[in-house]
Amino acid sequence: MADDVVVLRSFSTEVDAHLAAAVLEANGIPAQVIADTAGGAIPAIAVIFPVRLLVRASDAQLARELLDAPADPPKDE
Repeated sequence: MADDVVVLRSFSTEVDAHLAAAVLEANGIPAQVIADTAGGAIPAIAVIFPVRLLVRASDAQLARELLDAPADPPKDE
């Protein structure tokens, strides 16, 4: 990732952060998850040191819009 990186969101679990990163990457926005959880050995430490989702500053607005968009309702079959 480039030098112009911003913290888009903070999460209390790595799973939630990776899910958000997957949504962004599926829409062409590179994302990186940074966690201080002792390599996953102490996931509860994320309560003190939240897991961070990073994106390029130039992608931040679109990334927020994508993550804030409501999910499509299920289609009737």
